[in-house]
Amino acid sequence: MNNHHKNHHNNSNSSRYFRRKKYCRFTAEGITEIDYKDLTILKGFITETGKIVPSRITGTKSKYQRQLSTAIKHARFLALLPFSDNHQE
Repeated sequence: MNNHHKNHHNNSNSSRYFRRKKYCRFTAEGITEIDYKDLTILKGFITETGKIVPSRITGTKSKYQRQLSTAIKHARFLALLPFSDNHQE
């Protein structure tokens, strides 16, 4: 009998795209606390429009994602980071 079910792992479309394994940058570098004054790290987790990048995209652990979002919001409140992108009229 022929097996009509395709194996999705051997599909030709899956070999076209290489998905990099996500890892938490903060655990890899040994960072325990995320500081709101460290703008170089915070800017890496904000999109061009000013939104916080979700952890499912960055691979950040939930503990550090919560610290990251509060640090970004704190930096926005103190005007260290913009709330949104530059508006063009």
